[in-house]
Amino acid sequence: MSDMITADLVDLDLAAQTKEAAARSLAERMVALGRVTDLDGFLADVAAREAQMPTGLDGGIGIPHCRSEHVTEPTLAFGRPAGGIDFGAPDGPADLIFLIAAPAGADDAHLTILSALARRLMDPDFTAALRAATDPAATASLISGDTAPPAAPEPAATATPEEPPPAAPAPFRVVAVTSCPTGIAHTYMAAEALEQAGQAEGVEIVVEPQGSAGFTRLDPAVIAAADGVIFAHDVPVREKERFAGKPTVDVGVKAGINRPAELLAEVRDKAARGETTAPAGTGSPVDEAGGPGEGYGTKLRKWLMSGVSYMVPFVAAGGLLIALGFAIGGYTIDKAPSVAEHFVWTDSTSWAALLFQVGGLAFSFLVPVLAGYIAYGMADRPGLVPGFVGGSIALTINAGFLGGLAAGLIAGGTVMAIQRVKVPAALRGIMPVVVIPLISSAVVGFLMFLVVGKPIAELQKALTDWLSGLSGANAVILGVVLGLMMCFDLGGPLNKVAYAFAVGGLANPNDGSLKVMAAVMAAGMVPPLAMALATVVRGGLFNRTERENGKAAWVLGSSFITEGAIPFAAADPLRVIPSAMAGGAVTGALSMLFECTLRAPHGGIFVLPLIGNPVLYLIAILAGTAVSAALVILLKGMGGRGDGKAVEGTPATESGTAPKVPATV
Repeated sequence: MSDMITADLVDLDLAAQTKEAAARSLAERMVALGRVTDLDGFLADVAAREAQMPTGLDGGIGIPHCRSEHVTEPTLAFGRPAGGIDFGAPDGPADLIFLIAAPAGADDAHLTILSALARRLMDPDFTAALRAATDPAATASLISGDTAPPAAPEPAATATPEEPPPAAPAPFRVVAVTSCPTGIAHTYMAAEALEQAGQAEGVEIVVEPQGSAGFTRLDPAVIAAADGVIFAHDVPVREKERFAGKPTVDVGVKAGINRPAELLAEVRDKAARGETTAPAGTGSPVDEAGGPGEGYGTKLRKWLMSGVSYMVPFVAAGGLLIALGFAIGGYTIDKAPSVAEHFVWTDSTSWAALLFQVGGLAFSFLVPVLAGYIAYGMADRPGLVPGFVGGSIALTINAGFLGGLAAGLIAGGTVMAIQRVKVPAALRGIMPVVVIPLISSAVVGFLMFLVVGKPIAELQKALTDWLSGLSGANAVILGVVLGLMMCFDLGGPLNKVAYAFAVGGLANPNDGSLKVMAAVMAAGMVPPLAMALATVVRGGLFNRTERENGKAAWVLGSSFITEGAIPFAAADPLRVIPSAMAGGAVTGALSMLFECTLRAPHGGIFVLPLIGNPVLYLIAILAGTAVSAALVILLKGMGGRGDGKAVEGTPATESGTAPKVPATV
């Protein structure tokens, strides 16, 4: 590791009071050595990683880190601020700051070296030596491993009469998986903490760190012999099914670092009670079932988003194929015979019918996929079968999108209830593949067919009829509400709710549902287009990174990718988000007022031929974009860039800007 840190990358008197200032000061040392090519771009990547999860650890350690295209070689900088800096650790400020910079394509060897450092940070002798160090060169040598820290003196041994050792009981065996979004630091620190706690508690523990350098799978025999499982992770556990049927503790990676002994005690208790449920992990829409400390509302949002996230690819593929079918064959293409029975290779109508019918089949999966993956988000793989069954029943009884939501929640809740029942060890192996799917499917089928399905179908019909009759002021108000929802969180849960509402109407389209789809897409295009326009009109109000993001935002906005505005909102939410909402509301209202319609669920301006009243539709988008851009320029100008960014005329690269979140967040 000696080539990764040198004396020039050590600052034993770091003059910084915030984590942003600390990162900038250490990063400037990397820039001076040619190891970072773009200071602002690199700091934006550091900030993006910090936004995912604070990097402060118990024991006074801050370890900001990221992988970035602006890094030329793996580099480590160390700083020691006199007063400590808050990096979000539960026990207070950090006085040992490590800034780890890894190239976007860092090789496995360098990542392994970085992981070794992460493990050493769990050694109290190592951190004590760092706090006592007075020479930068010696400190760099200590961190690189060329110099060993002085070991604490061992207590003098006392002679004791030799006695035969008592027979030891069989040890409690645990297997664990650790992972974090970057896969560099927290992954290995959690592994080290769990191993140390296991040694102290007399527990045999084997850890599988799933880091950026890949991972070595645990021996199946070791997993089979384990009495319990610990998942300490912030990204989905890979090949999670290997651990099915065992008592499981599932937490975030920082819990593995900060309270490993508690996790071992918790998995012991679960094993003693015979609990075999493996709660879904954190970090992806499907795996996020909600931690034990979260409220029901938070868990419900995560469950619904898991279904929506897996439904969206079916929406995009099926909806665009249907739209292409209409574009090529006209609006009577839905009356064409099956292409399996009649297809003429030289007839464009036959090709249009093929596209339409394939898209229709893809669209027919929307409700089952929605229900299946809501149940998956709640109960993992055992929830898939009853979820898909319930979603299919919702289609059969015409309960539609609302029926799919209900079916998914019922299926997931049923499986979770079954998983809480204690079963003999002999039956545990067949529970996930036979017993749970059988019982849960029967329960979901009964409830959907005979209890809740019909009332939901009536509600769905009433909603469809209401949309069909929308006109005048009511339609405009709905357009305003949908526009606000699309722009409030820029691709987040509220945005997805509005989008799912619009897409659900396309399953059985009518004039009202087509207007809703048009308003939703138009409003969703406004935020990135507005930010792009603002960076052109008043570029001095934005730093260099934001101006570069503005160039990409033109394409993202035109393609109906609302997330293109996230870098701007993350850097300045109090000015950007209200501006985006105002423009989205204007566009949504105008689209409904102009009675624009849309049969495609996605595509932006590239599906313009499929839009009813396309000229007025473009006017609605341009009006909202102008309103948002003007408002954000006005607010930033009035506020004097109070967020610390450069004012008009000041080079952004020379200002003390806070790190910006890149568009890939």
